[in-house]
Formats: sequence, structure tokens, C-alpha cells
Amino acid sequence: MNREKVKLNKGQAQTVISFRRTTAGQAMITAVVFFLFVSITVTLGITGPVYREVQLTRDILNSKESFYLSESGQEDVIYRLKNGLNVSSVETLTIASSTVTTTVVDNAGRKIITSSATSSSFVRKIKSELIIGAGVTFNYGIQVGEGGLYMKNNSSVIGNIFSNGPVTADNSPIINGDAISAGLNGLIDDMEVTGDAYANTITSSIIGGDAYYQTIFGTTVSGTEYPGSPDQATTSMSIPDSLIEQWTQDAEAGGVIGSQTYSSGIHTLGPVKIDGNLKVKNSAELVLMGTVWVTGEVDIINFSIVRLDSSYGNQSGVMISGIKGNTVAGQMEIENNAQVLGSGSPNSHLMLISQRVGNVDAFDLEGISQTSVVYAPYGRIEVANNINVKSIAAWKVDISNNAEVTYESGLANLLFSSGPSGGYSIESWKEVE
Repeated sequence: MNREKVKLNKGQAQTVISFRRTTAGQAMITAVVFFLFVSITVTLGITGPVYREVQLTRDILNSKESFYLSESGQEDVIYRLKNGLNVSSVETLTIASSTVTTTVVDNAGRKIITSSATSSSFVRKIKSELIIGAGVTFNYGIQVGEGGLYMKNNSSVIGNIFSNGPVTADNSPIINGDAISAGLNGLIDDMEVTGDAYANTITSSIIGGDAYYQTIFGTTVSGTEYPGSPDQATTSMSIPDSLIEQWTQDAEAGGVIGSQTYSSGIHTLGPVKIDGNLKVKNSAELVLMGTVWVTGEVDIINFSIVRLDSSYGNQSGVMISGIKGNTVAGQMEIENNAQVLGSGSPNSHLMLISQRVGNVDAFDLEGISQTSVVYAPYGRIEVANNINVKSIAAWKVDISNNAEVTYESGLANLLFSSGPSGGYSIESWKEVE
């Protein structure tokens, strides 16, 4: 009996010991699992943001790579266009594992260039527009050389004027802007100027703004007077002779014909050299397809129209008269409701240039006519009788009888369809969707 109890107690003890061991093992496993769970949680909490940051950095690098590759496509095509190298309508450039495709489209005298680059699924596009031609700047309503500006009989200028010679007047003309008479002999006399006036000497004038001078008398100044002001420096004309020479060559390259007269209907002309005279009259319309050089005289009169073809778009064109250095040939007359127009675009103008030399009429503009830009660097321009002109530049200018010169801001940067520009100018460059 006692032996059986002893055996039973031993079995119970073994069971208790086994249970305790099992409980301890389960606690250990639970602790290990809990530790692993906490470790994994901490690890994921650390590595998740790090991974996202690495991925974000990689995405930024891929996006930048795509952008710079797109720019490379642009630069490659533009370089070749500006240097007269061959360019296809579609160009492909591969760098490492990335590729850029650049397309070139002609549109109204422009080159529209679009490049699209892909790097690791990131796409960046850049678009640029190139325009061909030589640029010319007109910053004044009137720019005059040493011959000076003379105004009379209620004539007016809406815009600023710059003269290397005297600015003088009779019978109530007005300059609605600033007036500058440059150099040691600069003079503004008997003129109404609504803006500021700059001259060595100002006499018998009405100045609406400030006055800068060495000597002044008989003048009313509404603004501030600055006696002892330094003389303004003289300046050269807007267009170099070399550019005019290039334009004449462009015209001659299109062929040489004799004198032309158009009295009715619509006609096209250019590029061409006319070895003789050109006359457009009696409601005739002449459409210029390129630069025209007339060695003799040009008459645009009696309701006639001379304009640029619509294909010029935003570009401007040129008609030139006379022979360089010649004192006889080259006079242009625009009279009696004649019109000289651009292509129809607000930024397009037909500039008339006379090469006639001396204190003789290079231009005679009168009779309720309209023209944009007239240029006679070595001759005189006569403007009279209600003619409307956008800008004038000449050695000497005389304005009378209600004539009005109205400066247009677009003239500050004219682009011409021909000239020694060496190719294209970049008009815009931007990233697109």
C-alpha cells in the first residue's frame, strides 16, 4: 500500500515537472515571437521611409536625365539649322539607354522644334520656335542725322525723336514724347514737347516734362530744369550699310528685269532687281514675294497698294531704291491715298529704303497716304498733307501740313525674311506637356 502511494507520488511529481518545463518553453517561444515582431516592426519603420527616399531620388534623377536629354535634342537640331547642316523632319538621339526624338515642322517661315525624351518611363518635352531673318531695331518715331528735323503747320509726332542735328519748328507743331538733339550743337527751337527735352540749347519752346540743357531762354518748362547737363551723345542709324548691300544682293539673285508699270489689277513681284523705274498707280495692287531693288525711281500713287504676301507671316520685308553713293537715282514718292502694307500680321511691315545721297528728296510722302517705315540714311524725307507713317529715319526730315508720324512699339524688333543672319533666331523655348 505504501509502495503504491510512493509510486503515485513519483508519477505526480514527474507530471508536475513536465508541465513546468512545457510552460517555460512556451513563454520562451512567446518572448522570441514577440521580439521578432517588434524587430520586424522597427526594421520596417526604418527601411520604409529610406526606401521611399531612395526611390524618390531615383525618380528625380530619371526625370532630370529625361529633361536634359530633351534639351540635348533641341540643341543638336538648332545647332545644325543655324550652321546650315542637314536636318531631317524627325531626328533621334540616343545617350546610354535613353532616347530623345526631335521633330521639326515648318510653319509660316518658322521652324517649330519639339523634342521628347524618355528615361525609365519618365517623359519630358521641350518646344522651341525659330524664325529666320535679320533683326533691325527702331526705337524712335523719328531718328534724324546731322541734317536735323524741321516741323511746321500743325504737324505732329506721336513718339520720341532723336536727332544728331537741330530740332526746329514753325506754326505750332508738337512732339508727343521726348525730344533729343544730340551733340555740342544740339538745339531745340520753337517746339512744343510734351515729354522731356535734351539739347545743348533750348529756345522759345514749351516743354511739358523736364529740360536738360546748357543754355535756355524764352522757354516754359513744366517739369524740373537741369542746367549744366552734359550733351547727349550722337548715334548711328539703325541699319548698317552692309545689311542693305546684302538685301540688294538677295534681290538680284532672284533675277534682273527692266522698268515696270502697274496701272490696274493684282500683280506679284520678287525677289528681283529692277534695272530702271517702278510705278504702281490707279488702284493697282502689287504683292511682294521677296526683296525688291529698284535702281531708279519708285512711284506708289493714286489709291494703289504695295504689300507683302501673306506668307511673310510675322516677318517684315524690304523694297530698296537707288544705287549706293548716287545723288540722282533713288527717289521714292508715296502720294494720293497710296498704301504700303505688311503681310496682314500686326508685327509685319514693309520697309522702304532709299539710297539717294544729299540734301535732296529721297522720299516725298504726301496726300492722305499710309506707310510703315521709311529709311533714307543719306538723304532727305519730305512728309506732308495728312500722311500717316509709323517710323522715319533719315539724314534730314521735313514734316508739314498736318502730317503725323505715329511710332508703333512693334518696330523695336523687326525681323526680316532675308539678310546675313546666318540662319535662325530663337523666338521661344519652353517645356510643354
